[in-house]
Amino acid sequence: MDKNTIWAIVLSTLVIIASYLILPKFFPGLNMMGLGNKNVQNQTEQTESAEPQELDLSGIEENAAVFADADESAEEGEAEDEQPALTEQKYTIRTDKVEAVFTNKGGDIISYKLLDHKDMDTNDFVQISDNVNSKNRTCAIAFGGADAKIVDEIFNTETDEKSITFTKTMNVSGKKTTLRKVYTFMEGEYVFKLDVLVHTADSNGLDIGGTAYTIRTSPQIGPHYDPKKNRYERREFIAYNGQKYKKIMLSNGQFKEYDKDFIWSGIAGKYFVELVIPSAPEKINTGWYSSNVEINNYANAQALIVRNAFSGSDISDTYYMYFGPRNDKDLKRYNIAENNGWNIGGKKVTQALQTSGWLNWLEKILKFVLEWLNKLIHNWGVSIIIMTIILKVIMFPISKKQSMSSLKMQDLQPKLKALQDKYKNDQQKLQQETSKLYQQAGYNPASGCLPMLFQFLVLFAMYNLFNNYFEFRGAMFIPGWIPDLSTGDVVKTFNFNIPLIGNQLRLLPVIYVATQLLSGKITQYGQTTAPGQSQATMKFMMYGMPLMFFFMFYNAPAGLLLYWLTSNVLQIFQQLIINKMMKEKRAEKEGGFKTKEQKTLPPKAKGKKK
Repeated sequence: MDKNTIWAIVLSTLVIIASYLILPKFFPGLNMMGLGNKNVQNQTEQTESAEPQELDLSGIEENAAVFADADESAEEGEAEDEQPALTEQKYTIRTDKVEAVFTNKGGDIISYKLLDHKDMDTNDFVQISDNVNSKNRTCAIAFGGADAKIVDEIFNTETDEKSITFTKTMNVSGKKTTLRKVYTFMEGEYVFKLDVLVHTADSNGLDIGGTAYTIRTSPQIGPHYDPKKNRYERREFIAYNGQKYKKIMLSNGQFKEYDKDFIWSGIAGKYFVELVIPSAPEKINTGWYSSNVEINNYANAQALIVRNAFSGSDISDTYYMYFGPRNDKDLKRYNIAENNGWNIGGKKVTQALQTSGWLNWLEKILKFVLEWLNKLIHNWGVSIIIMTIILKVIMFPISKKQSMSSLKMQDLQPKLKALQDKYKNDQQKLQQETSKLYQQAGYNPASGCLPMLFQFLVLFAMYNLFNNYFEFRGAMFIPGWIPDLSTGDVVKTFNFNIPLIGNQLRLLPVIYVATQLLSGKITQYGQTTAPGQSQATMKFMMYGMPLMFFFMFYNAPAGLLLYWLTSNVLQIFQQLIINKMMKEKRAEKEGGFKTKEQKTLPPKAKGKKK
């Protein structure tokens, strides 16, 4: 080969390399040999008559065939130079329970409304998919761990009446990867199914730091609320492993890992919950929860589920997503497979309910009585009042016994004081003599504590019931004053904020505190207290505590305050009856002492008396 031929070959090679590498940098629109545009794909138009896509998720071979079809379709699109680029589109699927709006950007949910529930603030359906933004959307997927960025590319879309499919082939960690997301809905269900299918160009699978991808709930669970005004609203990360239920209260700025096993997890508000139920929990790597502030100074409340890395070329994962009310009626359907259309069972999703823990049995009894009363009366406010009356009548003997016990204790106070002075330097002897005095007087110190403990347990269960009972949401008691028992009553709204109160004037807290002060005054009437610190404590309990309660419970739900207010009014009448009985008891004792003294007077004194 001569010298000129060698130079010709070298120069030709350099020209070819320059045409592929250098020219596209300066002329990005230039299509070199039909290879310049790699992103043109076909968009399936959304029509009501579109044929549903048949997906068989039963095995890897079928999934590979589905992805092969998608790749062939993409290659055909690449060959059509005149095919316009995809643009962002929105799609809506509606059932009798929900209305979901999707975007083909990432194949995510941007709106999710519950059609059976109204938002009192917006007068619209409850929007459960809150705080959605360009960087964080509901059911978005990120390849990698919880801190990875979500997929933000435009997907091909195919729709059916109750399902929608998003497909996209992209480069993930230097590997050609196809992602497919299939959402399926069903009439009468708050659960929808999300199938996630991933196909890689080789059999090495996907391993990004031990993970494949992360899927998430909505950035914030709705309806939208102001945590500064509504202190009784809250957000919780919840998880259940089949035996133990875990709840973590969220505060602003958290981004933490939940490294324990679970069969479902999610985010809960006071009245609504979002649960992610993977069909294969063993494939889950870990869970995370986030309350970072991303936009508009409004914190997230989001659960993120991280999937394990995988080998091979294909995976298909199924997630059942419950986005709905946090109430017993709707959640318990998914405890037994035969009771729901998805055949979900054995997951104990009712663990997600807000309960009193070990007092749940008492709460269930109270709830049963309340619901039974409401069936007769058809007014939740009146039902609260009647049930409070029933409880007070049942607990009257306990309250009476407690008061009589305190009366006996007052009689023993002088003797106890004498023992304390006599054995002030011998605590062991003091305890022995005190116990002996109690036995002689027939007094049990626990007799005054046990009734109080029982009343406290009932109060605790009632507090949790009235503060979280779903049926109170939107339940009207008195039109124009208490239209919703789940929120505070509003008499007037100001254009300015009052410290510790807000911008709304409420009447129920004022009446509650007034009855609390009057009840304390009547309870104290006729009772003696020890001097010194006990007097100061009694005054604080009588005056200080009600004032503290005023600010603590100013924004409490009207149903809860209605219970406390009714209880205070009944306590006033009950205490008047008990005070009268105690007065008669004292008079009887004093009369008995006088009669005994008269019998011991000498005859001479009696004569002078006559």
